[in-house]
Amino acid sequence: MRLKLVPKETAFNFFARPTLWLGISGVLMVAAFVSFFLQGLNYGIDFRGGTTIRTESAQPIDVAAYREAIAVLDLGDVSITEVFDPTFGPDENVAMISIQAQEGEESVSADVVRAVQDALRGVAPDITFPSVESVGPTVSGELIQTAIIAVVLAIGAVLVYIWLRFEWQFALGAVAALVHDVILTIGIFSELQIRFDLAIIAALLTIVGYSLNDTVVVFDRVRENLRKYKQRPLKEVLNLSINETLSRTVMTSVTTLLALISLYVLGGDVIRGFVFAMIWGVIVGTYSSIFIASAILLVLGVKRDWSKPDANQGNQFANVDA
Repeated sequence: MRLKLVPKETAFNFFARPTLWLGISGVLMVAAFVSFFLQGLNYGIDFRGGTTIRTESAQPIDVAAYREAIAVLDLGDVSITEVFDPTFGPDENVAMISIQAQEGEESVSADVVRAVQDALRGVAPDITFPSVESVGPTVSGELIQTAIIAVVLAIGAVLVYIWLRFEWQFALGAVAALVHDVILTIGIFSELQIRFDLAIIAALLTIVGYSLNDTVVVFDRVRENLRKYKQRPLKEVLNLSINETLSRTVMTSVTTLLALISLYVLGGDVIRGFVFAMIWGVIVGTYSSIFIASAILLVLGVKRDWSKPDANQGNQFANVDA
């Protein structure tokens, strides 16, 4: 007996009100822009500048005890990460402590560094500090610029790929969905003021890939059905294609969310922002692949060129039952 999250055959009308879904997404994107320009992002140390202290001790790393000892200093954003390396011996327990620069300062002052070191000695008397490194605002600005370029290039590459594989209408629909996902993800981080660092940029690029995968599966089936049902209106073909791939889409999203929710609950503070971005990205990516990319395709229309060979007829995994 197999578990089915979605019936084998469905007939949902996803385009009863296509302008409604586009309108809702448009409102959410405007809200994301407003939040970004009014509140901005809660940039982490990677983008704001700060100091990273490397610690080493014969005692096992107790992240909670380290964090409690430093919390009394009221230093703002502090990240504590245990470093694992197979070359380390049993007495080599290494951690990286990142402290954000205070308002008006380019880096953490020497007095603050000494205070942190004294606080940690109270937890592990034998602790040593092999290195102390600072990241200034110049480097942080370069990181922001590089991160923006990475996201833009990824979306641009998707535009070219979909254009070559399908038609320009498909490419615009896919890119609109990706831009929608990225803007809403940045918007939720701005609204909730969750720390935004380089790990979130990695999450954004992962979201782009995930959303694209869902969209390509749907578009493959759309192209196949456009050849199969030559006289049907485009809206009917889109509805049929989404219903045929719905089982696969739901199964992929649910299983991915199960793993991500487990990481969010059990993974600790270090990866929580990254995992939250992934959870949000899976939700909006699934939504956009159904309601945004296909709705854009419906608005633009698509030329049915039957002179082309009937190749690549859809994705062979599109009918997997959920």
